[in-house]
Formats: sequence, C-alpha cells, structure tokens
Amino acid sequence: MLNSGKLKDKTIFITGASRGIGEAIAIKCAKDGANVVIAAKSSEPHPKLSGTIYTAAEKKKAGGRALPCIVDVRYEDQIQKAIDAAVEKFGGIDIVINNASAINLTGTEDLDLKRYDLMQNINTRGSFLVSKLCLPYLKKSEHAHILNLSPPLSMEPHWFAPHVGYTISKYGMSMLVLGMAEEFQPFNIAVNALWPRYGVQTAALEMLTSKESAKYARKPTIMADAAYAILVQDPKQPNSSGNFHIDDEVLKNEGITDFAQYCVDPNYKDQLIIDFFVSKL
Repeated sequence: MLNSGKLKDKTIFITGASRGIGEAIAIKCAKDGANVVIAAKSSEPHPKLSGTIYTAAEKKKAGGRALPCIVDVRYEDQIQKAIDAAVEKFGGIDIVINNASAINLTGTEDLDLKRYDLMQNINTRGSFLVSKLCLPYLKKSEHAHILNLSPPLSMEPHWFAPHVGYTISKYGMSMLVLGMAEEFQPFNIAVNALWPRYGVQTAALEMLTSKESAKYARKPTIMADAAYAILVQDPKQPNSSGNFHIDDEVLKNEGITDFAQYCVDPNYKDQLIIDFFVSKL
C-alpha cells in the first residue's frame, strides 16, 4: 500500500515498537513523514528477541523523525516522562497506538498470579494509562486517533475456556475501544481496534509455536498497511470511530486484492493459521 503523505509531521506515540508488528507500523508511519515516539522496554539486546528501541529508531528515521524512550507501560512515571519528551521535541501528540502486549496461553489452574497480573497490567491497564495520559494532547490535535491492537469482542465461550486470563486482558483492550470511542467522540478523537485474521510472523509466534510455523503466517507489513489505512482517515468523519477492524478487510476496502504479497511463504497462502478470536471464513 502506497504512502500518501497524510501523516507528515503528525506525532505518533506507539508502545512496544522495538520489534514485530509495532516496529512495522512505526516504520510505515515514519516513511510517510510522521514523528514516531518508540515507547518500549527493550533498551538492551534480548538473548532470544531481536531489536531495541535504538535499533528501531534508526530504521524509522527514513522520511520522519524518531524518538526512542524507555517505557514499561506498567509505570505511570515512565509513560509521563516519554510523553513530556515527545511534546518537548515535537510539540504535541496526534496518534496513540497501544501495541505493547503480554501473552500466556495457560489455563486457570496452571496460570500463576504473577503472569496473570503481568497480562492485565500491560494489556488492559497499560493501554488505559497511555491513552489517559496522552488525552490532553489528543484533544488539541486536528487529527487525533487511538488505535489498540486488540480483537473484536465476542462472548463465545471457546475464546475464553483455554486461556481465560489472556482473553480477559485482550478483551479489556477492546472494551477500552468501545468505551473511549463514545467518551471521546465530542473531542473528535477516533478510537479503533485492529487485529490480524491470520497469524503474523513475530517473535511471540515463534515462541508459542516454532520457527517452522512462520511459513503459515503473514508478514507484519499487512498490519502496518492496515493500521496506516485507518490512521490516515479523518477522525471527524462518520463511522471513523468505534470499529473493530480485521487487517485484510481494511485492505480489501482500500482496493487491495493481492494478499500473497503479505505471506511469509506464498506457497502456503491457502494454509495460513487463523488467529485467536477470529472466526473462520
């Protein structure tokens, strides 16, 4: 999907953007001329995961400007410090992308409270806190968006039974979309969710499955292109807020028909792994 320049000079505060989907979205926006604030924990190389806020910032400099900030979204002071730095450097904040997330697919009996709390504190609480602290600046923006990387809401029991702790944390992010879209409507702040239809090649996917599974997945660029299509929309337009988007549906509406380009291995384009919380076609 081609860049349009509509995000030029807009300031985007994105959590968890040192690698994976968050990094792909940040690079896409930076290439459009956006200022990108990379708010993530990874300041030092991880033994199993590639990418830090600094390596990510280097990749994002093409076309835009990047500001790496060490942020653990569980801590209000770290978020506020990054917001203050962003406002000082770029003059404000226009777009918030809540991408930081923790995952543990353990059932109730085997899920210890430390891991349960981690998911709730990063996924739901962290998204709430980042959105809340950025709100004064979003109210001043002429192009204000909040985008949560979270699934469409569904009360089907099979999405809860295997990993109720994780499901609650991700649906919590989606409930924030539902509530904030309505709450922030008077301020012309669009609040939406985006989720992949099929598995996306990330370090998290490899840890949950295996490196072999990548061939049954799509590249993070499909989420980047879908996020971009959402974020360039005028937040004042009807139906611009309160939506639970699926990546390929967004791109189909943009006229994209070739989805093989997003496959890690196009030979497996008909054998892709359906993602959590998405019904089969």
